[in-house]
Amino acid sequence: MAADTTLAGLDALDLGPAPRRADAGERARRVWAALWPKLAAVALVWVVWELVHLTGWKKWVLPGPGVTLTNLWEQAKTGLLWHAAGDTLLRAVLGYALAVVIGTVIGLLVARIPPLRAAVGSLITGMQTLPSAAWIPFAIILFSLSTSTILFIIVMASAPAIANGVIAGVDYIPPLLLKAGKVIGLRGLSLTWHLIVPAALPTFMASLKQAWAFTWHALLTAELLVLVAGVPSIGQLFAADQDQTDMPSTIAVMIVILVLGILADAAFGVANNAIRKRWGLT
Repeated sequence: MAADTTLAGLDALDLGPAPRRADAGERARRVWAALWPKLAAVALVWVVWELVHLTGWKKWVLPGPGVTLTNLWEQAKTGLLWHAAGDTLLRAVLGYALAVVIGTVIGLLVARIPPLRAAVGSLITGMQTLPSAAWIPFAIILFSLSTSTILFIIVMASAPAIANGVIAGVDYIPPLLLKAGKVIGLRGLSLTWHLIVPAALPTFMASLKQAWAFTWHALLTAELLVLVAGVPSIGQLFAADQDQTDMPSTIAVMIVILVLGILADAAFGVANNAIRKRWGLT
């Protein structure tokens, strides 16, 4: 196809000298430059936490970091924490993947079909502002107490954010770029795949990161209220710790969630840097 040949030629344009490969020392410096601010932040939180604990302010609510980390280590040795974290992560990934597919398709359709946008464009934004907890009664009636209930809540909370990100990304594509695509023979799905999706990718990436945050919020809210028998989860651990007023265990589980969030942010950061590099922004 002529369009594919043209696009391949455009991709092969010489945008400058190839970047020099970093040696081991330079890579180590880059890793340290990215790592030390995070370590400093952890140390600062630790110091403030310990100082607040030493003042004696509500010790039964805020145990010291030593007690909490000991509790975390004990939970980690039992295996229940890893099982619960694994089940929660699996639900998060499945629900997020469904939300990405549904939100992307809806966003592209709404962005490219004016009557559809006039009909449901505002509805998507309205659904994005709807708290995920509002879907819980409807989901329980529809799916009973099951994993499908939790996945449904995740999709309803995250898909609108992705759809809105796609719509915004398509809106900011320069009209001249769309005309250029049509001049070289791009039409329909070919135009969408080769031009619209890549051009909207930076905005789309921002919506993916936002949707992941919505996924976690919806997931933990659902797991606290939708207890699936025989399937341990972080939400169930929270509920059990609340019933027992076990604050060290509660804060230990919160630390696990925080670590998972940091790892997810690092993964999105790598993807974002790759896109920026592909666009010649770094």
